[in-house]
Amino acid sequence: MKKIKVLALCAIVAGFATSCQKDDIANETAPEVASVELSKEHQLAVAAAGVNPFDAIYKTVNYPDGTSKKGILAGTKGFQDIFIALDDLANQALNGDLKQYRTNALVSQGRTIRVVGYTGNGFALTSRMRTGLQWAVNNYNRINTSLTFTLSFAATTNGDMIVYNAGGSGAGGQAEFPSGGRPGKFIQILGGMANQNNNVNEHVIGHEMGHALGFRHTDYAQRRCDGSNEGTAGSIGAVHIPGTPTANRWGQAGLDSGSLMISCFDGSEDGEFSAADIRALEFLY
Repeated sequence: MKKIKVLALCAIVAGFATSCQKDDIANETAPEVASVELSKEHQLAVAAAGVNPFDAIYKTVNYPDGTSKKGILAGTKGFQDIFIALDDLANQALNGDLKQYRTNALVSQGRTIRVVGYTGNGFALTSRMRTGLQWAVNNYNRINTSLTFTLSFAATTNGDMIVYNAGGSGAGGQAEFPSGGRPGKFIQILGGMANQNNNVNEHVIGHEMGHALGFRHTDYAQRRCDGSNEGTAGSIGAVHIPGTPTANRWGQAGLDSGSLMISCFDGSEDGEFSAADIRALEFLY
């Protein structure tokens, strides 16, 4: 049986995420030290953003430009992949009909998104990561949307999406959700991705870019890897994208199992969008 890895979905909220992909949430003042238990106010804010706050923890993330951000890392314990900055948590609440899924935080139409594959000391992408990033950007540009993606490899954080090597031995990634009409800026790719093939790097990076554009996990209602629920309908929910399959908290009926935005990966992925992924992107953008 193949070992399924959880993607860090950090891009779920304008500061979130999922490797899957990882996600996040924020507002108010962050505690100075990590805490196993969120304050009641932050638990409610995370829930309002459509993310299960049960195993969420406080986290400070360091970026290649020397800055850091305090926020909340959410997801199943040991596999948290959604990061939400505390100073943006209040903007992440979901609205509208709750039933591929998205947050209400999206990127402005008609935007050119400058993607930077970071090459600076300490955070440089490996060769396989660079190839995966190039292929992922190519995939987004092939879709008929109002967004245009440019890609450069440089030791700069002057861009809209900065994809960098976060180091460590884990495999996966983490991203932030859009904020103020701009995509989530920093996308972490864990160091263990250097040992995955180009297609799997393409998959993980493309997945995290999806979070940075405002996408939730396709299987948010019942994660494929562990069966957990990231958030349900009502005050804890996600916005269904018309024309795509729906998941529910009781089972996988209708789930697009080939979606790039599934929460976990097992190393056999081809890195390509499913037909429903493409419909979702074209509907939103």
